[in-house]
Amino acid sequence: MAIILGADAHGNALKELIKSFLQEESYDIIDVTDINSDFIDNTLAVAKAVNEAEGRLGIMVDAYGAGPFMVATKLKGMVAAEVSDERSAYMTRGHNNARMITIGAEIVGPELAKNIVKGFVTGPYDGGRHQIRVDMLNKMA
Repeated sequence: MAIILGADAHGNALKELIKSFLQEESYDIIDVTDINSDFIDNTLAVAKAVNEAEGRLGIMVDAYGAGPFMVATKLKGMVAAEVSDERSAYMTRGHNNARMITIGAEIVGPELAKNIVKGFVTGPYDGGRHQIRVDMLNKMA
C-alpha cells in the first residue's frame, strides 16, 4: 500500500514526522509536497495521486485541516475526512472507506498525529451495511 503525503508550509514539519513514522512501519511513501505552493495545490496533488491507483491512501497536513478537507471533497470519487483524534481516523476508514485524511498541525501534536495515522492506515473497511453510504458518496461531486 502506498501512502501519499502532502503539506503546505504550516504543516510540513508534522508531515515530515508522519513520513518518518510511516517509513519505520515499512509503508511505501510518495511525498508530493511542493513547499512553495499553498494547501489547495498540495491537497489536489495528494487527492489526485490517491485516485490514480487502487489501494492508495492520502494524508494532507496544514495548519488546521479544514481547508484541505474542503478541497479534497470537491474531487469526484474522493472520500476524505478531517480528523484530530485516533477514533475518528479509524472509524472513517471502517464506516466511510475514506481514502484521505487531513490533519491540522496547530491542533494535533506529534504523538497524537502518529496515533491518528496508525488508526487510519491500519483501519479496515467494514463494507456490508456501510457500502450503501459509500456508494452515495462516490456518486457525488
